Amino acid sequence: MVKTQRAMTLVEMCAVVSVLGLLACTALPMLGAARYQMRGMSSAQKLMNIGQGGMMYAQDNNNQLFSYSWRADESYVLPSGQARNPATDQDAAADQNQEILMRRTGRISGAYKIQSASSRLPQRRYTHLVLMDYLGEAFPSDLFIDPSDANQQVWSANPLEYGSGSGVPYADGTPVGYDTDPNWSISSVRQRWAFGSSYQVVPDAWQPDRGLRYIPVEETPHLLQIWGVPIQQGWLSNGRKMTDVLFNANKVWMYEEFDRDRANPLYFGYDDAQSEKLMFDGSVNSWASGAAAPSVVPERGFFHWQQTYVPLDTFPEPVGGLGDQTLVSQRYRWTFNGLAGINYGPFSFGPPAQLKD
Repeated sequence: MVKTQRAMTLVEMCAVVSVLGLLACTALPMLGAARYQMRGMSSAQKLMNIGQGGMMYAQDNNNQLFSYSWRADESYVLPSGQARNPATDQDAAADQNQEILMRRTGRISGAYKIQSASSRLPQRRYTHLVLMDYLGEAFPSDLFIDPSDANQQVWSANPLEYGSGSGVPYADGTPVGYDTDPNWSISSVRQRWAFGSSYQVVPDAWQPDRGLRYIPVEETPHLLQIWGVPIQQGWLSNGRKMTDVLFNANKVWMYEEFDRDRANPLYFGYDDAQSEKLMFDGSVNSWASGAAAPSVVPERGFFHWQQTYVPLDTFPEPVGGLGDQTLVSQRYRWTFNGLAGINYGPFSFGPPAQLKD
């Protein structure tokens, strides 16, 4: 007997398509969550490697934390042969920043020469270049880029593209609603974005707890201002030491500026942000910002320091959109008692909550 194969009816086909559609709707969010989880794990591993490199640097440099070491009133020579005699430690750090980038990129002359960027405090976003140089990393280096930081990946892959149309912050002017400081559009500032990092070093790691210090300004979280008087020569470039940290497992060393392991990246200052953080004992976590001790800036008064998050061009927007005036905490970026202080653990807002699925 010849067997005949029954064809699928239209009703059955519709049922199969419906089931497959339902499975796809169920699976896609799970795949998305898995992707973010994998990226978070990769980011955590990068921070652990950075922490190990930072500890190696301290062992080889009299226990000092990596930071700019050139000092005021000393003479230096750039790879271009230009002599530098910085009058301040900020100028010295800017000169050293230029020297590192010139030497490691070979961009010593010509149209793409690494320019001096003395209008900006290099420690704010580029302290990591000292460690990159020490570790022998390529310039730019993938080690310092969060796998979910698409913008930084593009800038890093195209270090010679920082003009109009490049996508680099402020290459095409200042968009409405973003940080309006005029210095962001300067060529010497724009050409450095390719060498930036997704991870920020806390100010305590590169400046003293007392005396002449850089403190936050109210208008934007991206700029700092000098406050006080120097209590020693070379106040900024002397470098902090690992022994200055009293509670290594409770003090943040480096952190993601944004919690990017979610559909809409969140500025680290929001309570439910769970940015990856490198602690001074080398461990990495994604504890919620809201579980950390409040930020305190003694020069601003002994109270919880909060300010509005105003994004830089191309950076993630505030929760309430551009122009949102909600005050957010600066948490572990500004720690009471500096390197001797505590971010998580005793005196914090509670146990380090894990909010992500």
